[in-house]
Amino acid sequence: MPPNPPKSSVLIHRVHTATSATSNTASSQYQNQRGGGSAALLLNNNSNNNGKKRATVPEAVARHHTHAVGPNQCCSAVTQEIAAPVSTVWSVVRRFDNPQAYKHFVKSCHVIEGRGDVGTLREVQVISGLPANSSTERLEILDDESHVISFSMVGGDHRLSNYRSVTTLHPSSRAGGGTVVVESYVVDVPHGNTNDDTCMFVDTIVRCNLQSLAQIAEDLARRNAADDY
Repeated sequence: MPPNPPKSSVLIHRVHTATSATSNTASSQYQNQRGGGSAALLLNNNSNNNGKKRATVPEAVARHHTHAVGPNQCCSAVTQEIAAPVSTVWSVVRRFDNPQAYKHFVKSCHVIEGRGDVGTLREVQVISGLPANSSTERLEILDDESHVISFSMVGGDHRLSNYRSVTTLHPSSRAGGGTVVVESYVVDVPHGNTNDDTCMFVDTIVRCNLQSLAQIAEDLARRNAADDY
């Protein structure tokens, strides 16, 4: 590691199955280096160094995307820029009771325990064509000030065992503003699948969800602007 590095870094990448039963934080590690208030989020799209995409995020945001990854698990992340204010995007994302508002693979959702605070449980039914029928999910984090939401899958008929995701929103540094959404996750690799197979499948679903979120939030922002005019 070079002395006095100018930035901190987050490394999120897929790791091959470990032989040890101990957890492996290398697959999503936050290197706490002093000096600098931003971090580099490194996203892997495959098992080698080709296709990596680097996105600069605030250091405080990067910390939320640090996952301890055990043997037979994989981890990845997807980012999406949205031309809408953080408050507008957050109004859609924070609705744990209504994921189908932008997640098109969700057919229906019913809250089965709780009132929308941490610990709330929801039962999600997914559309046909996916290797799943339903999922029971627990709200782990809901931070309206920092714009962080996290949930885990705790039951249901699906193949994504021990799935946990974290989604953060922060203002874009680009001219004109907007929002950057980062969604990271860790999940067990199903028997008979590889790390890359699993991450490719989950990445595709997350990417589709965030692209849908972008369209919905941008439309909402335009309507809000028209109402204010």
